[in-house]
Amino acid sequence: MTLIEALHEQLALHNLALERFREIVSRLFAAGIVMREEDGVEQRLYDDARRIEACLHDYFQLAGFRLEHNLKGEFFRLYAPGAEVPGMPEDGLEPVPGLRARLSPDFVAAALALRFQYQQGLSEGGNRLTDSGEVLTRFEELSATLQTQLKRALPPTNIERQRLLNDLKRHRLIRLAANFSMDDEDALLAIRPTILGIISDDMLEAALETDPLPAAESADEDVASPQALLKEESIEGNIE
Repeated sequence: MTLIEALHEQLALHNLALERFREIVSRLFAAGIVMREEDGVEQRLYDDARRIEACLHDYFQLAGFRLEHNLKGEFFRLYAPGAEVPGMPEDGLEPVPGLRARLSPDFVAAALALRFQYQQGLSEGGNRLTDSGEVLTRFEELSATLQTQLKRALPPTNIERQRLLNDLKRHRLIRLAANFSMDDEDALLAIRPTILGIISDDMLEAALETDPLPAAESADEDVASPQALLKEESIEGNIE
């Protein structure tokens, strides 16, 4: 029996078409994550992925990828070979630079600041912590954390700042209300628990202890060792 025949057999047991399997796999390769609460399309993708979870694990494992299923958060996250996965042992594989995302220094710094705020929110609890495990914060608090903890400012223009928020949202690290506005001091953004899957305690600690590079430096020059905010550790291999 060939691999494709075995896959067809397993999919038939769950009454799922090969086209649907390809759609789930493509979404995971493209976005690195499938999250049930994101929207109706992604909800159905997640539900179908749960039905064939064993097939997906076997499929990705053959190529050296790791698929994590967070039951509480209801999401699947795909990690490239050699990626550092918080709370999980190393896979012993060499990282593949071509599979690493090209992340800007602003994105990396913002993700670290969000991780810092998320940890604070968990410790404080109260109204900042939602029933779904999200931590609520304001945009100005993100800016303040960047300046005080990482000695780095947000991008200078509103267009760049909105692009940064869109990137953070696309990687499912934050959730924004439909009427969110950076100009509204009371507007909240939600830091999702998914932030824990890409930035470990060690990464955060290393970043807080390291002198940052000037804002003009780019993480695109060397994906294996980006800006000094991360020393020799990178979240780029943890985001597809």
